[in-house]
Amino acid sequence: MGEMVTMADGSTPYPEFRLKLPNGGPEARGRLLTDKGTNGSQKFVVLAGSPGRPEVVPSFPVRMPSSYRLRQRLIEDDIFVESETWPGWMELVEDVECNSPSAAAEILVGRSANGWLEWKTADGHPLSDYLDQVWWGPNRAWLVRGSNVSGLDLVRRLWLPEGLVTLRVRHLRQGVEQGISKDRLRTAVEEDYASTATYNQKVQLVEEMHMFLSRMRPGDTMCTISGGRLYVGKITGDAEQLASEDGRSDLRRPVDWADEGHPYEDLPEALQQKLSAQHDVVDLTAVKDLIDGLGISDEDLIEEAEAADRDPSVEIPALTARRELELPEPTDGLAEELLVHDTAWLREVRDLLWDERQLVLYGPPGTGKTYLALKLAEFLGGGPEQVKLVQFHPSYAYEDFFEGFRPQEDPQTREVSFRLTAGPLRELADLASREGNRHIPHFLIIDEINRANLAKVFGELYFLLEYRNKSVRLTYSGDDFALPSNLFVIGTMNTADRSIALVDAAMRRRFAFVELSPRTEPTSGLLRRWLTRGGRATEPADLLDALNSRIEDADFRIGPSYLMKNGVYREGGLERTWRTKILPLLEEYHYGEGVDVEKRYGIAALRESSG
Repeated sequence: MGEMVTMADGSTPYPEFRLKLPNGGPEARGRLLTDKGTNGSQKFVVLAGSPGRPEVVPSFPVRMPSSYRLRQRLIEDDIFVESETWPGWMELVEDVECNSPSAAAEILVGRSANGWLEWKTADGHPLSDYLDQVWWGPNRAWLVRGSNVSGLDLVRRLWLPEGLVTLRVRHLRQGVEQGISKDRLRTAVEEDYASTATYNQKVQLVEEMHMFLSRMRPGDTMCTISGGRLYVGKITGDAEQLASEDGRSDLRRPVDWADEGHPYEDLPEALQQKLSAQHDVVDLTAVKDLIDGLGISDEDLIEEAEAADRDPSVEIPALTARRELELPEPTDGLAEELLVHDTAWLREVRDLLWDERQLVLYGPPGTGKTYLALKLAEFLGGGPEQVKLVQFHPSYAYEDFFEGFRPQEDPQTREVSFRLTAGPLRELADLASREGNRHIPHFLIIDEINRANLAKVFGELYFLLEYRNKSVRLTYSGDDFALPSNLFVIGTMNTADRSIALVDAAMRRRFAFVELSPRTEPTSGLLRRWLTRGGRATEPADLLDALNSRIEDADFRIGPSYLMKNGVYREGGLERTWRTKILPLLEEYHYGEGVDVEKRYGIAALRESSG
């Protein structure tokens, strides 16, 4: 913060601004100055006689340390004293010059404040209306990298000590003003970097400069990473272009940085995903609520909201964003509904999903893999609307699964053009990552997961299955994408169709595998439990057990689902199902061996041997 001075003449080209204190408190008064501080932020003077809160919220020294220190100094110097005019409040006895409108508001209200919106004219217009700004609206959050700019760590060397954030634009012409359009900026970069940057570098430069010059604004949250820590601050002024001697920091903005950084490994996963994007300037607005809550307890966030006179019926965004993702514990009722022998088995499957995020149910046909996957996902996700099912097949590709260009007809011109279209995984990931949805589990069921070329279908997403805290650049859209932490994948794999032994090592490492086989529970006793629940005779279960005892290869044993249909129990239904569904599978199993399948596996043969 700048030095405190008593102003002899408060005249400026701006009107007087007022700050209404919370809970029906009195009004403070101040003026915006044309002068700028050492780091480029526009100064603001709070007028003598302005009231302030007697206490600060607990998070204030952490969030805005420089404003906290200024407030403490004012109290120690008897400039900010107990008010006689407003009992129970503090009062400034001198004009006090601050480095920014936000700092001026913060010393009075004892919490983090956006001075550009909270200081208003007598008729209610915010201070921001009187500045030459291009992009107003809700505040945003940004990441600018500075720990390795041509080999130097500018974060520790320049940004933190001098209250700045900078961008290297070594070859850009002088006179590029704040608020420049992307089109004009593109022309300037094309000419100025004609021989010094590739096409792709120029595209990236335009994006980064446009964000820095025309989209960032005072009050926005600024982040950077250095030494394994995330540093957070608030932008306190306009962008300026200065020709730096070494060409490393030509564009700059003033930032009020918090003193302490946050260890990177302790950050929420959704924030780590955004921070892993490989750009020098990144829009972090989607995770701003998570950034706002860093290092602050729930109680402090509530107290901060109360100090800001916030409507108590409206949720606090930083608290909402902090809601924990949970997978509910399977109940005895669910085990009974799914005819699973033991609730502990369902709990183990739930724990595997929680730990791995991806799981495959594998076994012979008819073991209820898809049914169990769907029912379990609906229970854990809280309903069918959080569950999407896709079925893989040999011609299934990345473009079908994630995103790709597909022909679409324009309904008016009837012309066909190729448009980028989202597949089921992209759609579900976008739904799961929406604000307000991040604590709700979402499930993608991939039926017959081993029937497609997995490396071809997953592409770069294979990496994300294992590294959920990272993002990758997508093949078609070029977006930075990460799999949301609340997106779970359950695959089903038919071992008779294609042996599990053929699944590659990359797939094995990324998925937990759970067997559903007639030789083990919950599948081995499933038919018997189903018959008992329906009040039916248990002979079909005895026949199925006898049949499977004669099949040597476990991957070709017959699952109970074939006999869990009402049609089987109409007159002649059991024999018909055996003849048309079960024996053809065994014919294929013994193809070319000359085995008499009817004689070995027919109902008559099984009844005779058991009788």
